[in-house]
Amino acid sequence: MQSHVHPRSGRKTCTVQARGSKQDDVPNIIHAFSECGHGGTVIFPEDQDYWIAQRFNPVVNDVDIDWRGKWTFSDDLAYWRNNSYSIEFQNHRAGFVLSGTNICISGHSTSLIHVEGNGDVWYTAEAGNTQEGRPMPFVLWNVSVVSISNFHIKNPQLWALNIMNGSDIHISSLKINATATNAPYGKNWVQNTDGFDTMDTRNVTLENFWYQGGDDCIAIKPRSYDVTVRNVTCHGGNGIAIGSLGQYLEDSSVENVLVDDVRIQRYNEDMHNCVYIKTWVGAQVPQSSYESDGKPNGGGWGTVSNITFSNFQVDGADSPPTITQDNGNNKSYSGSSKMLVSDVRFVNFSGWLNGKTTMGSVGCSTVNPCFGIEYVNVTLRSGVNGTQITNGTCKYTAPRGVTGLKGTGC
Repeated sequence: MQSHVHPRSGRKTCTVQARGSKQDDVPNIIHAFSECGHGGTVIFPEDQDYWIAQRFNPVVNDVDIDWRGKWTFSDDLAYWRNNSYSIEFQNHRAGFVLSGTNICISGHSTSLIHVEGNGDVWYTAEAGNTQEGRPMPFVLWNVSVVSISNFHIKNPQLWALNIMNGSDIHISSLKINATATNAPYGKNWVQNTDGFDTMDTRNVTLENFWYQGGDDCIAIKPRSYDVTVRNVTCHGGNGIAIGSLGQYLEDSSVENVLVDDVRIQRYNEDMHNCVYIKTWVGAQVPQSSYESDGKPNGGGWGTVSNITFSNFQVDGADSPPTITQDNGNNKSYSGSSKMLVSDVRFVNFSGWLNGKTTMGSVGCSTVNPCFGIEYVNVTLRSGVNGTQITNGTCKYTAPRGVTGLKGTGC
């Protein structure tokens, strides 16, 4: 590592050189953050390929990160399964966690690969059956005043960029690409490769985002407030999600979210949803998935309010704009969710669904029937050359709680 004081700015600068030959570069990176992560600049030059062979969590303050070089996570699956940081939410893991305040990351161009998660090794090993222990390659944890621009994460092992406990965050020109090279066509081997997730956040902006993968393009998770998302392309996967909410016995509220100017594009026959809100049932129900760690889940509470999805071009999603509050149901707890969903707007949706004949679906709760659900200028066809869909389905909604959607229960 080279360090010096910039003659004009007076900020100490650390330039990290990769060791090469798949030698672990984490010690040098940690040293650079220690030396220059508090009022300085850390540089990863473009011609450097760093080997990330162990977990680490630098804590910084007032740092500029000039990130042109590529971090490649090691392919030692056993190490990561057994040593990554534990994240209690949905029994996940993390490999790199960045904490602190006043953080500015400049990636310069999404044509560069800044983080290579080596996820294809995981996808191939599990062949579509995601197992416990995959680490997220980039987690912002306990952060404030953060800007990230022109950044590219390729083949994340799990969720690509996850913000957990953060405020005043602005991210622009972000690219995420999760591609399983050995997966047969039409098979989804990249589950749980969410592109961008938030949890315990306030005042987050994401602009100019491109995603390819097999799960949520964007997922707004519990206690996310004041989130603005604009100009998004979801190439395959599961569309835009609010949730899962109410999985644990805690407040799981999400409020004041705008998602605008979105293109939903079918890819590899796995474009499942365009946009959906999902909450858990209101009881603790036994679960078998590793994400529940073998424990009963459900029963959380809170509000989902002032949510706007606008200006969506939908090309081949399997499902229309949807609200479902029966997640985790074992066929005995339908309509029991303690989450109250209100003031949700689906505005200006055009395009086509993959053979589906329902323009929208709203399934809420008998405990807290949803209201203020608006479908405005939603004109979707039942196939690329199909006819316009006019019907929908509704259940467990307040009287006149849904407008602009006609059909069973609406």
